[in-house]
Amino acid sequence: MGKKDKAKKGKGAEKTIAKTLKKQTNKLKKELAAKGEEDLEQVIKELEEADRKKNSIVEDLLKDGPSRRANFSFNAHVDKDEIIMFGGEYFNGQKTYVYGDLVIYNLKKKTWLRIQSPGAAPPRCAHQAVLTAGEGGQLWIFGGEYASPSQSQFYHYKDLWVFYLKTKKWEKINATLGPSSRSGHRMVLCKKQLVVFGGYHDNGMDYKYYNDLHTFDLETRTWRKIDPAGIAPSPRSGCQMVALPDGRILITGGYSKNKVKKDIDKGIVHSDAFLLVPDKHDTNGTKWKWQSVKLSGTKPSPRTGMSVVANTIGNRAYFFGGVQDEEEDEENISGTFFNDLYCLDLEKLNFSRITLDGVKCKKEAVDAEGVSSDMVEDVEQPETSVNTEQSIVVDDGVFTLTIGPSSSGNAENASAGATGAVAVQVTTPSPRMGSGLCVKHGVLYLYGGIVEDGDKQYTLNDMFALDLHKGVEWDELIHDEQAKCEWIDSDSESSGMEGDDSSDDDDDDEESDEVMEEN
Repeated sequence: MGKKDKAKKGKGAEKTIAKTLKKQTNKLKKELAAKGEEDLEQVIKELEEADRKKNSIVEDLLKDGPSRRANFSFNAHVDKDEIIMFGGEYFNGQKTYVYGDLVIYNLKKKTWLRIQSPGAAPPRCAHQAVLTAGEGGQLWIFGGEYASPSQSQFYHYKDLWVFYLKTKKWEKINATLGPSSRSGHRMVLCKKQLVVFGGYHDNGMDYKYYNDLHTFDLETRTWRKIDPAGIAPSPRSGCQMVALPDGRILITGGYSKNKVKKDIDKGIVHSDAFLLVPDKHDTNGTKWKWQSVKLSGTKPSPRTGMSVVANTIGNRAYFFGGVQDEEEDEENISGTFFNDLYCLDLEKLNFSRITLDGVKCKKEAVDAEGVSSDMVEDVEQPETSVNTEQSIVVDDGVFTLTIGPSSSGNAENASAGATGAVAVQVTTPSPRMGSGLCVKHGVLYLYGGIVEDGDKQYTLNDMFALDLHKGVEWDELIHDEQAKCEWIDSDSESSGMEGDDSSDDDDDDEESDEVMEEN
């Protein structure tokens, strides 16, 4: 009798939830119709259908490079001197653009080639991409999101695609039992498997963060949900995930939020770290274990939106930038953006902050791990030392911003006299989050990202390169001086959304949360 009553109550609750959801969905559809927007699911179906009807591959050289963007994928080709960029987003203050272009940067020719192939993956941002060797290189893409121009709708993907770089053809992988739709997740290549962790989903009415783990076997092309032993990281998006040389996987940081009260959420910036350890006796790659781990050295301050890339030569990973939010009260958030660079030793799990001195020595001494002696790695300091440093305000000619504590932002290095070299102005990227980062031939490449200046959010399209062997300073490959000009104030008469109140303070906060989650 008791079990039967409980079953009835459960069904009643499910019906109530379904009824409420239906009302909310109908209300949203009416609001979209008033704005002249289509349902996103229908928009994406139309995009895929239109792409399938294309019958030829179109290639275009982009004289001015790709458009400004953030939250895109940026992968170095395994065998060629190329970097592959896919997707991303751009918000100009009034309208959001989500991209689906695939662009290849030739490192020797310094040219950008856009490839438009039939049956391509639809536009997305905050996805994950992994590039594998074999068959001329394969770019594997999972998940991500698509936003309507007014950001009143978000569609999260759960599809898996592969782009064959040799034949320039797309293939949608129709494998079942994969992860649910999400963005802000992380994916790495571990042996012959894609490993997917975390992320979040937001349907405009509610949100959910994930801490589940899935693997995709590249040989059998099958998904498998993994339930590791041990205590898992709490649900999160935008964490840093790095595959270690010994087969373990490191996960650190990330972002999530909890409801404090109705319509008010509290963001949480995670600073913990975990190792995902495979069972040595397991030959199927299905048995893993979570282990909490403490990273040593001079660590980055708690933040989100850091870009990370692993460099197999020297067993190091590099972390750049990010943002640290400070809640002024329950409804107002201000952010401090960073442009500092950190190195993580993947064997010792020890962080070092890299200081570029801008000095070119007569003899460039390079250590055995491929890092120049010019590129100073700070010695281990007490954990509190990062937080006690003062933030500084810098005007780089484009932005006047608050920059977090970082010696990489210093204009000059007074120690140059000790080596007999001449001190020079240090070139360094401006503070940002959500940029692309990759390594090729010992050179670290950085592209784009987002930075906020007060209520304005600027998307960048500059590009920098740092020779990790010389470690002198960043080389600016593409200069961006138009970022401020691209912003359109919400009260501008040129707005194509007259009568739309989406520019109020509440929506500004929602936009900030969305960016945090994606990164």
